[in-house]
Amino acid sequence: MIVMAFASAAMLSCRHEGHEAEHHHHDAEHYTVYSDKYELFMEAGELAPGEKATLRAHITRLSDFKPLDSCGATLRLTVGGAVAEQRLDKPGEPGIYCFEVTPTKAGCGRMEVLVDAAGGMDTLTVGHVHVEEEDEDDHGHHHHHHHGHEGHGEGRDHHHHEHAAEVANSVAFTKEQSWKIDFATEEMQPSRFGRVIKTTAQVLTSQGDESQVSAKTSGIVTFVNDVMVEGTAVHAGQRLFTIESRGLSDNNMGVRYQEAAANYERAKAEYERKQRLGEERIVSRNDVERSRAEYESAKAVYDNLKGNFSPNGAVVTSPLSGYVKGLYVKNGAYVEAGSPVVAVSRNSDLLVRAEVSPRYYADLSRIESATLVLPGGDVRGMGDLKGTLVGYGHATSTESPLVPVTFRFRNTLGLVPGSFVTLYIRTKSDDMALAVHNGGIVEEMGNTFVFVQITPELFEKRLVQLGATDGERTVIVSGVKAGERLVTKGAAMVKLAQGAGALDPHAGHVH
Repeated sequence: MIVMAFASAAMLSCRHEGHEAEHHHHDAEHYTVYSDKYELFMEAGELAPGEKATLRAHITRLSDFKPLDSCGATLRLTVGGAVAEQRLDKPGEPGIYCFEVTPTKAGCGRMEVLVDAAGGMDTLTVGHVHVEEEDEDDHGHHHHHHHGHEGHGEGRDHHHHEHAAEVANSVAFTKEQSWKIDFATEEMQPSRFGRVIKTTAQVLTSQGDESQVSAKTSGIVTFVNDVMVEGTAVHAGQRLFTIESRGLSDNNMGVRYQEAAANYERAKAEYERKQRLGEERIVSRNDVERSRAEYESAKAVYDNLKGNFSPNGAVVTSPLSGYVKGLYVKNGAYVEAGSPVVAVSRNSDLLVRAEVSPRYYADLSRIESATLVLPGGDVRGMGDLKGTLVGYGHATSTESPLVPVTFRFRNTLGLVPGSFVTLYIRTKSDDMALAVHNGGIVEEMGNTFVFVQITPELFEKRLVQLGATDGERTVIVSGVKAGERLVTKGAAMVKLAQGAGALDPHAGHVH
């Protein structure tokens, strides 16, 4: 590997046009530090007393792995009680803060980057930083003084130029590249990972969200809308169809409706006439009251019929907003009073019912969570869908030796009752395992790989053996140690970068 002569601090300039030169300059120190909220990845030139040094800090929000774009930040370098610091109100470009400080003393010190975030100050501390006395021959050839894996940033950061030579299958993937995509890394820590039961489950409607409508009269069904089918969206009070009893001798609703309408009109006219006469004292107060009672009675009968019947017959309306789940009649068919004609479902809550083998019966009492894999391949955890376990069967029947397990969740996905989904049911366990999000796993020619972070801009492609999966996360049996950071989102893009950047592992930062 070529070590370029360290000519001047200009090589590490933060000017836009300096990007290329600066990134081919492999002699910068690299520091990586994590706080609860941020990732700091800093490149620093040689620090020497009395010499202005440029320190290029990439600050990434861990909540979404996007660049910190509007906050102020301060760099503070403390060596033997002497403090050199600089504050920047905002980054020169999103996520990139270019600090320039001049150390006054040589020795081992500490460096801090203080971020002024909305929720208060956040401090990222880099551990041991060396400020060295200038050597006579320093400009002739660089002293190449590096501290290997000494505890920079509490031992959690390394120098990527040294590793690049050691790790054969390393992939350069710059911060600018990762900021542009859906990207994340995560430190691997053992967590409890119980047994996973993978099964196919059917989507059903929840009982409280379903309503069945029965015919209030016998007659012939006529659809209001020709395209009434199962799955049609309806709103509360919407007319679905009429039931006509005209021409049927036993129960002619049309005649009853017309009689009620005539009675109502007659009583109304009579009441209005009596009111006028009452005002002129021609009829008594009692007469007016009697007329009013007759009118109100006729109105009640008529209103009731009008609400449920049209001149053609009974009107069937939807009791709630949702969709038609069941249609039990055909256009033009005869129905008896009291028989069901339509079922409407609100579809806001759905049940997912799986049937599992009795051998898992002991595990069912320890169900912790479940993950749905939708027909399109989309993966959703029960947490996303406010899911809960409704219960599981305690006895298997002779015709079905399987044990039913039912979950309820909000139907925010537009799933149609009756459809099937893949369900991963996870049970509680004391077994500890390292598990990675499935977005971090890439496959190549039958093998599975993950990308282990060497620095936030350099990753090692590593072969791993996988164990159980719950649809969202998969256990890594071998290949990764606790404490290592893995790419958990965007691994496919890092893999593409490996193919593209095979010629020059230090290419990148190209705008």
